[in-house]
Amino acid sequence: MTTVAVIQPYFVPYAGYFRLFTAADTVVMFDCVQFPRRGWVHRNRFETSTGELAWLTLPLEKAARDVRIADLRFVPDARERLGAQMHRFPQLDRAKRSQHPLIDGVLHLGGPSVSDYLVRLIAKIVALLGMERPIVRSSALDLPAELHGEARVIAAVNAVGGHRYVNPSGGRELYRQESFAAAGLELGFLDPYGGSYASVLTRLLEEVPADVAGEIRRETVVSP
Repeated sequence: MTTVAVIQPYFVPYAGYFRLFTAADTVVMFDCVQFPRRGWVHRNRFETSTGELAWLTLPLEKAARDVRIADLRFVPDARERLGAQMHRFPQLDRAKRSQHPLIDGVLHLGGPSVSDYLVRLIAKIVALLGMERPIVRSSALDLPAELHGEARVIAAVNAVGGHRYVNPSGGRELYRQESFAAAGLELGFLDPYGGSYASVLTRLLEEVPADVAGEIRRETVVSP
């Protein structure tokens, strides 16, 4: 039985995000949907010199309100702007000056596509955690444009040959067992996460990756 997770690509998300890489055999990055401007796709929070949390935001080109995540683009000088922002955050600034590999990964945009960058950065973190899984971008699956919400997720799971879909606990309000059963799929949910909600970048700059990975695995419990 192939278990599939479908989740939007987030910018250096919290450790609990990576539980899906433990729970699933294949992870679909849901970049074929509208960019949530108040979400975590393009930004995360880090501690400033005063101890307050502030946003580190990817420098994006202006785009239409309904732009898909897959169609987001960086501004031409995004690397320089992102590096300059890091001076506000002592932990990131120290890591940048010491050329820490993870910060190098954050600053390596690799081209104008934000989705490409996010998937590549997530794959780098997953490899560091020892949780490698195939990652597929939903924008590459040619899902029917008329499908939305639950139906679009089911189509994505079917497109990669899945038999079971697993989602974070918040999905209980969005997805129905009967809808997935009608499509021949099982449906499971992660139990609520009890660990830190700090960016995994913050964690991995200070902690041993194996310790962070151990927490993620302990917190990965799937229930119907």
